[in-house]
Amino acid sequence: MAWKPDLTVAAIIPDQGRYLFVEERIKRRLVLNQPAGHVEDGETLVSAVVREVAEETAREFVPEYLLGIYLWRDPRSLRTTLRFAFVGTAGERDAARALDAGIVATHWLRRDELIAREARLRSPLVLQCVDDHCSGKRLPIDAIHCSVCASS
Repeated sequence: MAWKPDLTVAAIIPDQGRYLFVEERIKRRLVLNQPAGHVEDGETLVSAVVREVAEETAREFVPEYLLGIYLWRDPRSLRTTLRFAFVGTAGERDAARALDAGIVATHWLRRDELIAREARLRSPLVLQCVDDHCSGKRLPIDAIHCSVCASS
């Protein structure tokens, strides 16, 4: 049987001790996550994270570095996620742009505020990425080599 993890990207967006999160409805449950999602066919990892931030927060995202690569298996569904987390900056919200279906709101939260909501985290990767950012982890984006290109 072929192993096919879900290939995802996530944006870690810090600003003055707070981080940008999305509150989203997943299977009738409200959860907190970084702006994140699946990589679509023909996308690079960087273009995927820029798109996901725009769709989920109505903000332009500028990735600065790769925080880390995370492999996690959900004990309930047994699905495996391979997550590439990028740190960067985001512009102001475009009020004219609607948020993706399922996104209820966006929130700027400090780590302690996130801990207080730990039961609502989409996965343990949410807090792990914040902790890795706080510890100073950084990898250059050019460490990722991608020969994927969109069909023309």
